[in-house]
Amino acid sequence: MKLVIISHTEHYQSKSGDIVGWGPTVSELNHLASHFNEIYHVAILHNSVPPPSSLPYVHDNITFVPLPPSGGTSFLSKLKTIARAPKTIAVVRNTLKKVDVFQLRTPTGMGVYLVPYLTWFSKKKGWYKYAGNWNQEHPPLGYRLQRHFLKKQSRKVTINGSWEDQPAHCYTFENPCLTISERSEGISVIKQKQYDGPFSFCFVGRLDNAKGVQRIIDAFSKFENKSMVATLHFIGNGDQMVDYKKQCAEYQIPAIFHGFLPREKVFNVYRDCQFLMLPSTASEGFPKVIAEGMNFGCIPIVSNVSSIGQYIDKSNGYVVTPTTAEELRNILVEIEQTNKLELLKKAAQGYATASKFTFEHYNSRILNEIIAT
Repeated sequence: MKLVIISHTEHYQSKSGDIVGWGPTVSELNHLASHFNEIYHVAILHNSVPPPSSLPYVHDNITFVPLPPSGGTSFLSKLKTIARAPKTIAVVRNTLKKVDVFQLRTPTGMGVYLVPYLTWFSKKKGWYKYAGNWNQEHPPLGYRLQRHFLKKQSRKVTINGSWEDQPAHCYTFENPCLTISERSEGISVIKQKQYDGPFSFCFVGRLDNAKGVQRIIDAFSKFENKSMVATLHFIGNGDQMVDYKKQCAEYQIPAIFHGFLPREKVFNVYRDCQFLMLPSTASEGFPKVIAEGMNFGCIPIVSNVSSIGQYIDKSNGYVVTPTTAEELRNILVEIEQTNKLELLKKAAQGYATASKFTFEHYNSRILNEIIAT
């Protein structure tokens, strides 16, 4: 069987000439490869230096099919997306002729026209993956249009979370991010990890206010027991990084700003930390970093955005409600007053929750529940 995945995943050419792409998506394809004769990935190719989070394809049966960059938030970028639609559709149409089944990953700028195109003009077997917040009340117009089309589909759609009035063709799916060997290692890491302080905390993601970085800094600046905090790790990048660094220095917060890191180095931070923080108000699906962190004993401190609250509760973490710096500080005080056995119990429950996020579990469901039926 031959598969094409159509996505907005960023790809680059490395110094050695190899094509590399955004790590989480490339890892997903690498783990799917053994189940298909051929996989084509139609996605975006940028003419710039690849970030450290990029990974190569490791199987010869994966073929990258490049598209020119498109998308963005400005009016001009949206016009460029529309202008490039004919070429994108032509590439998709030609690739579809080579395969038995497709997956279109949404929401994206090009999804606004590709979802209708595939719905009306392709008889090929396929399914759609909606990676954003399926229950977002006020999504951008493009996202709203894509979600509307997907709700009216005859083809299957995989979504984050389980929702009231969810259409029968929409399947709740966890995004894969862990291998069986990483699951096994996680047990050993948690057994050796100390939960009696001082604690290390980490944030992994885009560094901006919507993701919660300012709330984190504000909470730690007002937290009195500085001796409880060993290190606060920020992994990722953003336009406000310089300002965030300045604030941490001013408030004497022991913060390390790593920038982008390759997957293994991110995992090293998880191995050293007791808590993962994501007090986000951005539109999330279910961020893979939460499952990755839980696998290595990082107790999540997260907001109740999209489906996050369906996986995280007081048994395995902390939910920041309302999502404010003050409530986040209150949680730090609660952690300070919690004994190490209770924290270890939360970590163990988090590890159990992460079992749903393995590549093996995901592949089995794709093959048996989506493609085979």
